[in-house]
Amino acid sequence: MLRFKDEIVAEHMTRTVKTVTRDMTMRELQAMFAADDFNAYPVRENGHVVGFVTKLDVLNCFAFSAGGTAPRYDDLMKRTAADVMTPDFIYVSSSTKLTRVLQLMVEHRIRAIPVIDADQQLAGIISREDILRALDRCGHPVQ
Repeated sequence: MLRFKDEIVAEHMTRTVKTVTRDMTMRELQAMFAADDFNAYPVRENGHVVGFVTKLDVLNCFAFSAGGTAPRYDDLMKRTAADVMTPDFIYVSSSTKLTRVLQLMVEHRIRAIPVIDADQQLAGIISREDILRALDRCGHPVQ
């Protein structure tokens, strides 16, 4: 386990990342979530990440109070990623230690974190699964 504390994001992140645009509809987002089995997508505009949209963000649109009027399903499905995304999101760099990523994921209960480079461009994404694989690899003695 001592090896884990020296591991950095660059060695474990997913470099090819699917992204969405601000104008993508809820219907399109829902189809992507189902097809890819991802929990989140970075939202890109002009090459920069401007937000992060998760399955929970999408589900939150369907939550309404018991005393309120239920919105029409078709109206909700026309909403866009810009309407539901989180514009202030947590991100890390490729040189961030995995111990810090693990701390952020546990503390904020998040499943994936975008990796942003020095030019504010998307370099990849690091997920819980990536962290679990790194823990497993570091937990086994080197042979």
